[in-house]
Amino acid sequence: MRSYTVALAGAETLMAAAAGAAVLLGQDAPVGPRTVLLWAALALVVAWPVLLGSTGAYAERVYGTGSDEYRRVARAGFLLLALASFLSYAAALDLSRALVVVAIPLLTGATLLGRYVARTRLRRLRAQGQCTKKVVVVGRGGAVLELVGRLQREQYAGLDVVAAAVTPADRVRVAERAGVPVGGLDDVLLLADLHDADTIAVTSASETAAQYLRQLSWQLEGTGIELLVAPGLIEVAGPRLHIRPFEGLPLLSVEQPCFEGWRRVVKGGFDRAAAALALLVLAPVLLTVAAAVRLSSPGPVLYRQERVGLGGRTFTMLKFRSMVVDAERQLDSLRGDNISDGLLFKLRADPRVTPVGRLLRRLSLDELPQLLNVLGGSMSLVGPRPPLPAEVARYDTSVSRRLLVKPGLTGLWQISGRSDLSWEESVRLDLRYVENWSLALDVLILWKTGRAVLSSSGAY
Repeated sequence: MRSYTVALAGAETLMAAAAGAAVLLGQDAPVGPRTVLLWAALALVVAWPVLLGSTGAYAERVYGTGSDEYRRVARAGFLLLALASFLSYAAALDLSRALVVVAIPLLTGATLLGRYVARTRLRRLRAQGQCTKKVVVVGRGGAVLELVGRLQREQYAGLDVVAAAVTPADRVRVAERAGVPVGGLDDVLLLADLHDADTIAVTSASETAAQYLRQLSWQLEGTGIELLVAPGLIEVAGPRLHIRPFEGLPLLSVEQPCFEGWRRVVKGGFDRAAAALALLVLAPVLLTVAAAVRLSSPGPVLYRQERVGLGGRTFTMLKFRSMVVDAERQLDSLRGDNISDGLLFKLRADPRVTPVGRLLRRLSLDELPQLLNVLGGSMSLVGPRPPLPAEVARYDTSVSRRLLVKPGLTGLWQISGRSDLSWEESVRLDLRYVENWSLALDVLILWKTGRAVLSSSGAY
């Protein structure tokens, strides 16, 4: 990670040098050693990495986090722009407008792009077991297994679980399911020393609260080991969590999710406008696919199925037909081959899928008619997976929260593995979206959907 930091700082210093050189080369008049602009360009080379460091953009804990890392870079760019503007005005310096108006914004944009490329590289390295922190997870059995499972699935987070410390009654169960060495709650420091761990992650449970957590924090003083505490709100993301002091007592404040208001109006307007534009642009593709479906097998071009949407209201979802006409009648004979571990029915090589349908599914072209559902308002571009009525009838209270928002043409499930996901994982992703919806998250999911479709991962 030190090498990663050095590489980032070096690259961003070179970017600042290139920005300063571009401004100097763009001047009509010769630039001498006493020219203010020359010294401003040299100062830019020093000021940019210093400001990035001052905003925490070189802190290891923000690497690979995405929005938090980008915000710190953007904050540094704003500070640099404000500083250059203030000095130019206060000291009556003859700085080029190209430096303030063009070079600094472009430098900030180039740095953000570089951070995106570096983040992609870092996540790939972490998936290979590099650039990770060794973690000992502490808590009760169920909470520990949940956190260990999350960290093992999401390796890009950079936390490698090397051991766990649980209550005596949970040791055997956790050892069997987590696949890591397990000790007691009093063995945390010993486990950290044995496995060279540099992080302790404590789950929220009665055995690991209050006095125990206080004692553990004291024991870790001077060891250099980082202490993390999972708040017990796994699906609630950072923007909804805030530390609020009440008479000196720090409490975790959890904002309520937003299901109404102006952002929903904007989302609805954007959905319908984007769907209308997509239908217009993709009209030749839609006609071609329709002809291929019609000519390849007998039956209608579109497949209509009842799904459950916002508030539990049903609607007719449209797709290009990818199966034979009597697919529903063949379902009972295939249930024994079902590979789903939940309420869904899934087969990797479903014999009911036509050759053209298999291609459509691989490229997700069968879902394009759902743009009509988006245009009609029964679906959104981004949202949870639209469930069947039979699924909803078996929902418990927590899973029913998926119905608090419109189902989506794409979503977190689409960019995270699609049919390769387990039932529990797909529900978890849908609930995460419901709890943390935002316009920025929608844009990010739409951006990543293209890559997921091209890779055809989990499409069958």
